[in-house]
Amino acid sequence: MTGWDVLNEARAMLRAAVAGVPSDGWQRPTPCTEWNVAQVLQHAALDQRAWAAAVGGTEPPGEKPFAPSGQLGDEPLAYAEAALEASAPAWAAVGEDGEPTPTPLPSGPMPPADAAAAAALDAAIHAWDIAVATGQGSPLTPQLARALTPVARSIVEPLRQYGAYAQALEPDPGADDAAALLCYLGRRPG
Repeated sequence: MTGWDVLNEARAMLRAAVAGVPSDGWQRPTPCTEWNVAQVLQHAALDQRAWAAAVGGTEPPGEKPFAPSGQLGDEPLAYAEAALEASAPAWAAVGEDGEPTPTPLPSGPMPPADAAAAAALDAAIHAWDIAVATGQGSPLTPQLARALTPVARSIVEPLRQYGAYAQALEPDPGADDAAALLCYLGRRPG
């Protein structure tokens, strides 16, 4: 899978998870212990806008991704879709084999395919958070997890010091790639 394939699959996961939230599900707690479903969606959408701003050199989102209010407006799916559509032109302008791409991460620029995979990691994990918090099945496939694990290992440890990820958990013996990635990111797959 290329970085763009991974990004497209993760974004589709986020759309599907948001579409599957019942109308009374937006205030439910999530694996992101301090945030409810609406706040996780807002964080994920603002992160996608931040990635687009870094990659495309446009203005970053006006709101801070790590301080989500949970105010999404009238339609949560439209809120998510607006963020994904806003980031599409930035990613379309980046060549997969081009020069290192600016990122919103403290680590700075990274190869374009890795940057796309890092943005995908954010979308995929928050899609999982939303899905499991609202009783949907896990949308994270072992294949996508395998594609995301190398970039996760390259960016997560430096970001843990900023509180962006919980401490890694030990996966159960025989855990598949999706469960192992979730544990690495501090989530309990079950």
